[in-house]
Amino acid sequence: MESSSQPLWQPRDDAKAASEMTRFLSYVNQYYGLLLRDYFDLHRWSVTYPEKFWQAIWAFMDVMASHDAQTIYVPGARMQETQWFVEARLNFAENLLRYRDEKPALIFRSELGSTQIISYSQLYQQVSALANWLRQAGVAAGDRVVGWLPNRPATVIAMLAGASLGAIWSACSADFGLQGLLDRFSQIEPKILFAMDAYSYSGKVMARLEDLRALQRQLPSLQHTVIVPLTDSLPDKNQFQTPADYWQDCFSTTVDIIPFEQLPFNHPLYILYSSGTTDKPKCMVHGAGGVLLQHLKELRLHTDLKREDTIFFYTTCAWMMWHWLISSLAVGATVVLYEGNPFYPKKTRLFDLIDELGITVLGAGAKLIELAKKYGLQPRTTHSLTTLRTILTTGSPLLPESFDYIYQEIKTEVCVSSISGGSDIISCFALGNPILPVYRGELQCLGLGMDVKVFNPQGQAVIEEKGELVCATPFPSMPVYFWNDPNGEKYQRAYFDRFPNVWTHGDYVQLTEHGGLIIYGRSDATIKPGGVRIGAAEIYQQVAKFPEILDCLAVGQTRPQGERIILFVVMREGQPLTEELIAAIKTTIRKNTSPHHVPAKIISAPDLPRTLNGKLMEIPVKKIINHQPLAQTEALANPRSLEFFQHLNLDDL
Repeated sequence: MESSSQPLWQPRDDAKAASEMTRFLSYVNQYYGLLLRDYFDLHRWSVTYPEKFWQAIWAFMDVMASHDAQTIYVPGARMQETQWFVEARLNFAENLLRYRDEKPALIFRSELGSTQIISYSQLYQQVSALANWLRQAGVAAGDRVVGWLPNRPATVIAMLAGASLGAIWSACSADFGLQGLLDRFSQIEPKILFAMDAYSYSGKVMARLEDLRALQRQLPSLQHTVIVPLTDSLPDKNQFQTPADYWQDCFSTTVDIIPFEQLPFNHPLYILYSSGTTDKPKCMVHGAGGVLLQHLKELRLHTDLKREDTIFFYTTCAWMMWHWLISSLAVGATVVLYEGNPFYPKKTRLFDLIDELGITVLGAGAKLIELAKKYGLQPRTTHSLTTLRTILTTGSPLLPESFDYIYQEIKTEVCVSSISGGSDIISCFALGNPILPVYRGELQCLGLGMDVKVFNPQGQAVIEEKGELVCATPFPSMPVYFWNDPNGEKYQRAYFDRFPNVWTHGDYVQLTEHGGLIIYGRSDATIKPGGVRIGAAEIYQQVAKFPEILDCLAVGQTRPQGERIILFVVMREGQPLTEELIAAIKTTIRKNTSPHHVPAKIISAPDLPRTLNGKLMEIPVKKIINHQPLAQTEALANPRSLEFFQHLNLDDL
């Protein structure tokens, strides 16, 4: 992927001076008597002295805790055995509910036109009432409370109420099918289920009551279901096998002061899931303290989020970015929630919300930016966008052409922060930075406290060479453990088998001369034509130059004479894939990359598989065309897209 020696954006001196990152740098210098000059000095110090760094984060963020820790950092024999803030006692929900005034905490908008505004005071009261109901229902610390819900205030309130008691929250978005739900929830045996009776997308309302009843029957651990109705027509709660209540029935009693359970630093807070396309999803358990510190660091320092900000990230409640977004409550910012299609009822829906709600930080999957460009949107001329300060993207690498599009057609004076991490760490390895410039095609910097390196196949650290993204030393938001993994074997295999005692994340990347990062795709999706390892994103960057093509996916097909690249493209309606276009695509790829990058075949496909979070999935297609078994399809938003590939005989092409 292309980078540039000239920045696309530079922070103003006054903005740098007023940033939270600059404040933290000054705080560290003063507290420890240091002379750190810039961000890169600060990052080196943070990974060299992890105990001092994370202690400084705890103090600077003013973490609410009933007991502070005397022992901050105890290295383990294995990286995953490291202990953090050993004596600390805290509650995650208490830290997110520290503000109790009339400032809007949540603003909800749906594609159907629904609007709901909840102040910090109202949020506290509603969490208090629901926590009391959960307590009376027998929920205690360690119990699992799950949600099958869209991105609505009810989801936030249910999570916070459970967390106030020390319950573990886990969620699947409303568009998950029954088998996908069972693959996840049956493993963790929830006690309480919150579920919608329906959800909406693209103007259509999809009823879910039949699947909800089936889900109940197949989760014997369930003791209670709370129905969150989409419409005013309430379903008959007597039709459910286990006791059920309506959402509104859970708020009859309020306790003025929530008795937040004070729990150890690593007390389980969230269970997130791996994609589950090759086997049953792995259940990754994340601790409250590590999540809180990482999110506060990333929101306040790397995103420069302040109390006066309004932040919106287009996400479902199953994606780690939802958890990240909701932690903005601990900063006191206003959080915008949106349910539905981001381009419905108008293609400009997301940009309309910026002007309507005064959004200062906008987050979206990189694919949404690509689609806005393909749709020909020009928000710079159709919208005000005066409040917009930062654009965050993740989910896949933000293509260099998408950087160009943002600065040319959305807004010139905006910090574009491509960020990258994953559900595995419920946070990021590389992020934005309010005091650093933005370079085309690059993530701005490595995250503070994250000892990120790029390893070649021999396990040697390299710079300005492509390789594996690794983290060489421990960090607090590593999973506490995997569910149903008593000996830690799944955990070990997932991250530590490649390079002993070094976290291997599975991204194919390169560190740049600017101290940033370029991501070329997932390591397991790289292709080796002629033995040369390339990332699929390098091909996608070139295909994005053709307006006739809406989307594309490149995979390697193994043949006796070696691996060859197969490129699948989704054409814009009314645009055929002609021989002339195929030749132009190959010429562009050869000219701007190398002959090794040129696909052997370019094939038009009706659709491409994506996860429920919108991420393009190369691996299922790669397995199918190489005649390998595909264990799971429930993790896909569009599993029927695989039928085209299953009926395709590439051996004859």
